Amino acid sequence: MRLGQTSIIYFLSKLFASGLGFLATIYIARTLGAGPLGVYNVVIGLVSWLAIAGKVGLSGAISKRVSEGEDQSEYALAGAAIILSLFVLIAGSLVLFRTQVVDYVGYPATGYIIVILLIVLLKSLVNALLVGLHLVHVSGVLSPIRTGSRALFQIALLAAGASTAGLFLGHIAGFGLVTVVGSYFIARNLPDLSQPERRHFERLVDFAKFSWLGSLQSQMFSYTDIIVLRVFVSSGLIGVYAAAWYIAEFLILFSGALSSTLFPEMSSLSAEEDSKAVARLVEQSLSFGGLFLIPGLFGGALLGERILRIYGPAFPKGTTVLTVLIVANLLMGYQNQLLNMLNAVDRPDLAFRVNIVFVGINITLNVVLIYLYGWIGAAIATAASVAASLVVAYYHVDAIIDFELPAREIAKQWFAAVLMAGVVYVGLWIETTYGLLNHNAATVGLLVVLGSSTYFAILLAISVEFRAVVNQNVPFDLPVLLSD
Repeated sequence: MRLGQTSIIYFLSKLFASGLGFLATIYIARTLGAGPLGVYNVVIGLVSWLAIAGKVGLSGAISKRVSEGEDQSEYALAGAAIILSLFVLIAGSLVLFRTQVVDYVGYPATGYIIVILLIVLLKSLVNALLVGLHLVHVSGVLSPIRTGSRALFQIALLAAGASTAGLFLGHIAGFGLVTVVGSYFIARNLPDLSQPERRHFERLVDFAKFSWLGSLQSQMFSYTDIIVLRVFVSSGLIGVYAAAWYIAEFLILFSGALSSTLFPEMSSLSAEEDSKAVARLVEQSLSFGGLFLIPGLFGGALLGERILRIYGPAFPKGTTVLTVLIVANLLMGYQNQLLNMLNAVDRPDLAFRVNIVFVGINITLNVVLIYLYGWIGAAIATAASVAASLVVAYYHVDAIIDFELPAREIAKQWFAAVLMAGVVYVGLWIETTYGLLNHNAATVGLLVVLGSSTYFAILLAISVEFRAVVNQNVPFDLPVLLSD
C-alpha cells in the first residue's frame, strides 16, 4: 500500500472519529452544560499526565524496537511487563491520596481515574505494537470504533440519567473495545511469544529514557493548560476552553496521520542507512504537514464564534482562545514531523533536547500567563512554547539530514488559504446581511464546504506536487490531475 493511501485511510478514520466526538461533545455541552464537561476534561487531563509515569516513553520505544523486525514478541512482552508494574504503583498512590484527588477534581472520581488509567495504558501498548508491526491503518480504523462507542455509551448513559458518571463509564467502554479489537490484530501478526531477556528490557529503557519526554511534551501540549487552569478558574470556563481545544485539534489530524504512517518507514530506511530516502520523506512530511491547518487557521478566525455557538450560549466567549489554539496546532503540526524524524532515525537524545525546551517554557509560561491573563494566557503559553521548540527541532534535523525546506509548496498552501478566506468572508457577509439561511449550524456547514472546496480547487490548480500526490493515491485516473 502506498504511503499516501495509508495516510489517507488513517486520516479518514481519525476524521470520522473526531466527527463523532464533536457531535457527542455538543450533546454533552447542551445536556449538562460547561461545568461537568470541564470536570470530565480535568479527569482525562489528569489521567494523561499519570499515563506518562505509567509508560515513561515505552510506547515510542516499543514501536521503534518492534519496527526493526527482530525479537518482536520479546520486546512486546518486556514492554507490557514494565507498563503493568508501573500501573500498580500509580494506582496504589491514587488510593493513598484519594482525598486530595477529590478536592482537586471537585468530584469523587478516584475509582474512575484508576480504571481509565489502566485502560489507557493498555490501549497505548496496543497502539504502539500496531505501529511497530506496520499496521498503522488498523490503528487508524480503531479510532472511530473507540470514539464512536465512547460517544454512544456516553449519550445513552446521559439519556438514562447517569449525569457526569456516564461520561467516565462511556470513556472506559470506548477504550476497552479498541483494546480488545487491536489485540486481535496483534495476535495475528506478532510471532509466537517468547520470554524476553535482560537485553530486551535494556534496549527498551535505552530508547525510553529519552523518548519519555516526548510523551510528556505531547500530553503537556494537550492538557497542561487545563490542569493549571483548574487552580485559577471554574470548571465552566474549563469546559469552554476544552471545546475550543476539540475544534483546534480536529485540524491537526492529517499531520498526526502523516507522522504515524511515516515513522515505521523512516525507521526501516534508517536501519538500512538510506539517508537520502529519509530526507525525501522529511521533505514530503513538511510539504503536507500544514495542509489542513493553514486553511483551518483562516476558517477558525472567520467562523470560530459561530462554531462555538453550536455548543451552547456560554461557549462563544472562547472565540479568541480558539484562534490562538489553532496557531499552536499549526506550529505543532510541523514540529511533530521533525520530532518524528529524529525518533525514527534513532536519535531520541536530540528529540529529548527539543522536548526539554518545550516542557520548560510551557510550564513556566502557563503558570505566569494564566495567573496574569487567565485562559487567554493559557492559549498564548501553549503557542509560544511550541514555536520555540519548533525552531530547536529544525536546527537539529538540519544538522543530521541534508534536506530542503519545501518553502514554495507551503507558500502555495498559504496563497490558496488566503483566497479561500476571501470567499468565506463574502459568504459570511451575505448571510449576515441578508439572513438567507437564518440557521447558525447550517450556515457553518455550508461555509465550511464552500471554503474547503475553494481551497483544494485552487491548490490543485497551482501545485504540480499536490496534483501528483493526489493522482498517485486515488484509486482511479483523473485526467485533470495528469497535466502539469
